[in-house]
Amino acid sequence: MVSNAKTIASELVPVLRVYQDGTVERLFGSPFVPPSLADPSTGVSSKDTTISPLVSARLYLPKLSPPPPTNQQKLPVLVYFHGGGFCIESAFSSVYHDSMNSLVSRANVIAVSVEYRSAPEHPLPAAYEDSWTALQWAASHSVEDTVNKDPWLIENGDFDRVYIGGDSAGANIAHNLTIRAGTEGLFGGVKILGAFLAHPYFWGSDPIGSEPVFGHEENILYRMWTFVYPSVPGGIDHPMINPFARDAPSLSGIGCSRLLVCVAGTDDLRERGVRYAKEVRESGWGGDLELFEVEGEGHCFHILNPESESAKNMVNRLASFLK
Repeated sequence: MVSNAKTIASELVPVLRVYQDGTVERLFGSPFVPPSLADPSTGVSSKDTTISPLVSARLYLPKLSPPPPTNQQKLPVLVYFHGGGFCIESAFSSVYHDSMNSLVSRANVIAVSVEYRSAPEHPLPAAYEDSWTALQWAASHSVEDTVNKDPWLIENGDFDRVYIGGDSAGANIAHNLTIRAGTEGLFGGVKILGAFLAHPYFWGSDPIGSEPVFGHEENILYRMWTFVYPSVPGGIDHPMINPFARDAPSLSGIGCSRLLVCVAGTDDLRERGVRYAKEVRESGWGGDLELFEVEGEGHCFHILNPESESAKNMVNRLASFLK
């Protein structure tokens, strides 16, 4: 009898499996949904765009009152990076589409939600490079030419008020891009005004705070990093996952002037977020930082359970930061 079962080559339990024929099975995640004009709940319009042969994005525009905005009425620009451990979810996932509609409506910003390439098909650092490409593309709209430009950003974006943000792995990306922007700069001389990091995915070889010592290396957060970045020098203490590592760049070089770090009381990543805020404050960085904690909630609760009061309060706090 011939079995039709495929042979598993590797797996990241309980997230995904890779088979010997190269196919990848993602064990959970939300379905993709199309963009929409005038979302019935929020009035936000969205559309998809291609940034490069490797990178795309979903753009979001809040409901505007005619006439078209003047320079004084243009909107802050948010470049957003979704979470999912660098290997699941998408800018086109239903949970992120709904989340962005809500945030864009409340904050009254124009948003670029980046569709970066995911591991294991595209191991890190692909997601970082794709996200940098998208951020530079957004910044390029500050310059008056017509090369690969989107009219929503040209007509409505205020490039003196550029923000970046993300949740979980996306917050990790946001941190690393602020570090890079602090040394390399952005197209047209654009500066990142602020960044928010919601439940950032940081980890390291040594437990900190209340993190359990037993089973640290078996933790999904530890295993995920080496799975999505198998060739990484330094392993779990590479500066991109461990900003407190000995060879990590100084946090004083963060390339924005405002920073909001969000943590959740029952999240396994809470201690890292709190430590990050502390280290930034002590680094000599000259910007304004706020640590915002929601007790009694878990990782990315504001995206996974958006109708809860805690989630609504969290989104309102993010919106207030962007206004």
